[in-house]
Amino acid sequence: MTEPLVLYSVHQRIATISINRPEKRNALNAELVTLLTEQLITASEDDEVKVIVLKACGAVFSAGADLEYLQQLQQNTYEENLADSENLKRLFTTIYYLPKIVIAQVEGHAIAGGCGLATVCDIIFAVPEASFGYTEVKLGFVPAIVSCFLLRKTSETVAKKILLTGELFSAQEALNYGLITFVTNKEDIDLKVNEFALNLCTETSSNSLMVTKQLIGQTTHLLLEKSLSLAVQINARVRDSEDFRKGVGAFINKEKIKW
Repeated sequence: MTEPLVLYSVHQRIATISINRPEKRNALNAELVTLLTEQLITASEDDEVKVIVLKACGAVFSAGADLEYLQQLQQNTYEENLADSENLKRLFTTIYYLPKIVIAQVEGHAIAGGCGLATVCDIIFAVPEASFGYTEVKLGFVPAIVSCFLLRKTSETVAKKILLTGELFSAQEALNYGLITFVTNKEDIDLKVNEFALNLCTETSSNSLMVTKQLIGQTTHLLLEKSLSLAVQINARVRDSEDFRKGVGAFINKEKIKW
């Protein structure tokens, strides 16, 4: 029997949603993005759930888009890539606007779309060994959708540094940039995340959490939706570029890209 791509459980009013593609380094594809969105909505609508923890099985949080997915994107029409970009936007906005707090538990590398998935969460715990990075420019791609959220969390200077270079950075650097909340040793992270989530469950009002999250999200920058609509179009357009085909082709064939 095939293992589900996403695992879901509830204990002590904490819903745990786990990406379950360890053999693919928890890489994202259209099916996984849709399933994650659906499970987040399920947790949001569950009266027995107050806090959500998003984590991953295996040694990597998420390596971004998988190879088969990247190959498919090269064949897509603009309209198909537009729909696919809307799908990713829906996942990120679901987390961002969800009325319940979403905690990311990052116990391995979070790269490209995987980095975006982690940093769009409300609270982010990461182990010191985890690396982060938006590597899209190295593949002739752009981190369009996630950039809209990234610029709400850090400065333009930092955003340009990490988005334009595509270089990986450590969990401690991510903490310094304001992208994550805590760096916690691997042997302690389960306990620390659970303690934090339980404290929210027992010491805070559900309505106050919801309204405070909405307050932060809706008053910080009022043009988020307009930015996201533009980002989705850019995302789809760049997938039709020669640089994208060249970069992805070299990546798939494990060849050095000559820019």
